[in-house]
Amino acid sequence: MTRRPLLGAIAVVVQDGHVLLARRRKEPDAGLWGYPGGHVELGETALAAAARELLEETGVTATPVEYLTNIDVILPATDGATGVHFLLAAVLCRYVSGTPAPADDVSEAAWVPVDQVLSGVLPMSDKVDTVLRLALARP
Repeated sequence: MTRRPLLGAIAVVVQDGHVLLARRRKEPDAGLWGYPGGHVELGETALAAAARELLEETGVTATPVEYLTNIDVILPATDGATGVHFLLAAVLCRYVSGTPAPADDVSEAAWVPVDQVLSGVLPMSDKVDTVLRLALARP
């Protein structure tokens, strides 16, 4: 069987000078803050997956608006070969309702001030600040 990248989607929600982040409970990136997200199901768009994963992981409802960028996450195996390759679609979402509460595979979920994310004071997954800058540049 041919190995292929796995498709995932992350939800980027900015509201009132804050961005919604989740602290991962499982690998990859256990203990790091990042955007809520997960696998795209067969027949599901990445836009829909981002909104679904956001609700499952944080209890927050948002409407997917547009794709911001794609992120490759390539993790090595113990022998140095490629162990797993994720292609994550970063989706800008507009907040609708809900108070962040951790669920599923996150240990914390919170509205984090944008300046804290951009200053790098939190332990974060790769490219969280870069994706946030793309989101902030949108009208």
